[in-house]
Amino acid sequence: MAKLLAQVGLKPITEDDVTQAILAMGPRAREYDNPRGRQIMLEQIINKELVLMDAKKNLLEHDAEFKEELEKVKDELLANFYVDKILREEKVSPEEVKAYFDEHPDEFQGEEAVSASHILVDSEEKATEIREKIEKGEITFEEAAKAFSSCPSSQQGGDLGTFGKGQMVPEFETAAFALEAGKVSEPVRTQFGFHLIRVNEKKPAQAMTFDQVKEEIGRKLLADKQRGAYESKMRQLRILYPVDRSGIL
Repeated sequence: MAKLLAQVGLKPITEDDVTQAILAMGPRAREYDNPRGRQIMLEQIINKELVLMDAKKNLLEHDAEFKEELEKVKDELLANFYVDKILREEKVSPEEVKAYFDEHPDEFQGEEAVSASHILVDSEEKATEIREKIEKGEITFEEAAKAFSSCPSSQQGGDLGTFGKGQMVPEFETAAFALEAGKVSEPVRTQFGFHLIRVNEKKPAQAMTFDQVKEEIGRKLLADKQRGAYESKMRQLRILYPVDRSGIL
């Protein structure tokens, strides 16, 4: 049973009421999902109940102006409810998802990626000097990264992990994807300075598995079905209830 937090007259307010009010805020919910935020929300719920109790006591439900506003809200709610009902009726079966996956292999090819390390310094001369030492075997790439690189990755020997296209600045990306695995690049200039890049491994594009993409496909197919159902219903309604569009905006 949900914990009772307050009671306004005979109306109990529970922990679940606060949780539901926060969830109803959508993207802003995270701001209130903490002790202070929950307390603020509790006070807002209490205030709303106080206002509601007094409004009912003063018979504002029977006020003509309120009834007019209520009709507007009812129309909006009814229209939204009807659209939601149309959309909820659409379903996507597992067979449809699998069929889409089998029929559209090009959409699930994945992307080429590289695993790389780098050394970042502030001048081309310094980068060239370090590269020569690495090539001569005077120092390893990892040792050079720890000793000279200004990038935080220096503590991991310059390791940047694995990345695909579009994740690095263009100059760095072009050099990395063109480089042969195990080789150290010539100095590459970017907005951050001069890089020496070593590609540790090249990972060719691989087709994604059905399990990796089935949820994404399901969402896409459902959205397509719902859009089609909505547009179909609007066409039917325009026949049933003719629309005069002779007015000029």
